[in-house]
Amino acid sequence: MKSTDPLRDTVRWLAAHTRFPASRLETRSEVLLCVAALAAAEEAEERQRHLIQSRDPAQTSALRAHGLRRSQVHYKCDNSAKV
Repeated sequence: MKSTDPLRDTVRWLAAHTRFPASRLETRSEVLLCVAALAAAEEAEERQRHLIQSRDPAQTSALRAHGLRRSQVHYKCDNSAKV
């Protein structure tokens, strides 16, 4: 089962496959895994940030229709051409 924290997943993988921390990989290998985990964590954070919907399409459509109706009402009720 994968969690939402890539760093935690990396430590779990190290513990399962290399008996971490009793047994360790080469320093360069561990650094590479940690950098990959940090990049994955940053991507996960970026994806969560974009889940927020800044505009509601229904509200935008309703406001556009409301503005159109208001502009038509003002156009039809224009009394500037009095005799």
